[in-house]
Amino acid sequence: MSDEIKTLKDAEKLNGKADDTPEGQAARSDAKMAWMPGLGLIAVGVIFLLANFTGFQLHNWWALFILIGAFGAFGSAISTWRSTGRFGVEARGAFVGGLAILFTAAIFLFGWNWGTVWPGYLIIGGLAALLTAGGD
Repeated sequence: MSDEIKTLKDAEKLNGKADDTPEGQAARSDAKMAWMPGLGLIAVGVIFLLANFTGFQLHNWWALFILIGAFGAFGSAISTWRSTGRFGVEARGAFVGGLAILFTAAIFLFGWNWGTVWPGYLIIGGLAALLTAGGD
């Protein structure tokens, strides 16, 4: 009976259906999160569509493309969290990086004054410190 189970497990590994190595888990997790940048592109497209059909105007429309990087960072954080089962250093770093990119995009999109909103980066840094204080 145990020889049959071993044979079946070996056959699954050869077919790529049961790759329990960390590399196999990471590859599956990355493939599952490949939709995040696509979601960013959809969001940018929806905003452009709203601008075309309504009176909504974005003077710094090019800053929407910065959001794609933010969605990619958030996707990486989620992917790492799912593959490891915890919100470790790598996931926290990607999440905080995504927040910083998102905040930068918001500054450009809404035309905020850098001299006024710069403390937002201190808040993001403080959040990063709090997340790091939780340990690994």
